[in-house]
Amino acid sequence: MSNIRVRFAPSPTGMLHLGGLRTALYDYIFAKQQGGKFILRIEDTDRNRYVEGAVENLVNSLQMMGIDFDEGPGKDGGFGPYFQSERLDIYHKYIEELLENGFAYKCFCTKEEIEKMREKAIAKKENPKYDGTCRNLTPEEVQAKIDAGMPYVVRLKIPENRMFTFYDKIRGKVEIDSSLIDDQILLKTDGYPTYHLAAVVDDHLMEISHVIRGEEWLSSTPKHIYLYEVFGWKAPTWVHLPLILNTDKSKLSKRHGDFSVEGFMGKGYLKEALVNFIALLGWHPSSDEEIFNLGKMIEKFSFKRVNKAGAIFDNTKLDWMNSWYLRNLDMEYIAEVSEPFFIKVVKDISDKDKYRNIIKIGRDYAQTLVELAEWAKPFYFDLEFTKEDKEILNNENSQAVFKHYLERFSEKDVWTLDELKDLVKKSPKELNIKGKNYYFPLRLVFFGKTSGPGVGEIIEILGIEESKKRLQKVLI
Repeated sequence: MSNIRVRFAPSPTGMLHLGGLRTALYDYIFAKQQGGKFILRIEDTDRNRYVEGAVENLVNSLQMMGIDFDEGPGKDGGFGPYFQSERLDIYHKYIEELLENGFAYKCFCTKEEIEKMREKAIAKKENPKYDGTCRNLTPEEVQAKIDAGMPYVVRLKIPENRMFTFYDKIRGKVEIDSSLIDDQILLKTDGYPTYHLAAVVDDHLMEISHVIRGEEWLSSTPKHIYLYEVFGWKAPTWVHLPLILNTDKSKLSKRHGDFSVEGFMGKGYLKEALVNFIALLGWHPSSDEEIFNLGKMIEKFSFKRVNKAGAIFDNTKLDWMNSWYLRNLDMEYIAEVSEPFFIKVVKDISDKDKYRNIIKIGRDYAQTLVELAEWAKPFYFDLEFTKEDKEILNNENSQAVFKHYLERFSEKDVWTLDELKDLVKKSPKELNIKGKNYYFPLRLVFFGKTSGPGVGEIIEILGIEESKKRLQKVLI
């Protein structure tokens, strides 16, 4: 059995963001590729930012994308609990160990005092980190402050004059001087650990082999390496993914519009397109291929082909990819996932034959499910014409075309699609009206636009009775 164990450890502070989805996706792909385990751990120690329902959204969003975890909430693999808020006794045990061995210290400085320290450092153009005021307090001084009821945090005592060197699977050798590193808070005044302690302790106890996370954590890695060192534990393999950037090269953040998985699904993007698109934000295959399902990703993925540079989030590329999936996935599946969007726009889709015919044709004309439902409106609602439209409809040639079709439709009530196509094909010669003088008014009277699908297909969807009504309404 593989000893590869990776974890996705989101904070329940809102809906799953696309950056989080990419991390989870790479975790999942790598675990499946290596025959390992993918663990979901909820890092809920920041109680001020906790959002009710966020955990359920995270789990549902992952499952919606086809990313299922092997261990986590509701799936105990023997390494639980998987909520950090349920592991506080574990963290306190290791905090005491650090304090006893002199690798951490209690800090009584207030937020206001620390802010003044940082302001002074910035004014001197120095690194605005904690200046170590409480670092060398004697045991007696510490006890006196505790007896006086002063609240405190516990900080990690970062060694001075040391170059931290580690290897990252994407970036290679990384070196960070300890002078640039803060004495990190490990335990807050409320008794909850910070990410830095909890993540290291949990990753060790859960036997995580590879820590896959965003580039923003790169500068914190020396703190984590040092914790592994002082505890006497073997550090995992580090994998820091490139940032996802907006087109202006700014970092894509949760505050930068609605970049949640749920938000994109609500805009009518298909999960297959979203997963495919997100996979290529940083990773590029050895070929020029761009269309990948999960199975193919597992086969082709390699961290060697993940870029160091930030990946640009290009919505135009996502639209293109979504339109490809819209056209190429099973038609019945597209009809199924389109239903909520159609019901919102056109209300009644009880005529399933009509609905499926619309999906069959319309998916060539839309990029998202929202666009598809909007595109279908002319089949469900009375048409409204502009002044320019009416000029086309009232044209002498147009009127001749409309009368011709009404005459032909009066001959029989049932027409096959082949018969309709034949009618559309032969009528220009019979009427001596060709090109846009023939097709523009036909599409306009039946579909409300001068461009669109074949006239025969439009009439088939509308039905002969509705087509006759639309013709009669525009006759002069």
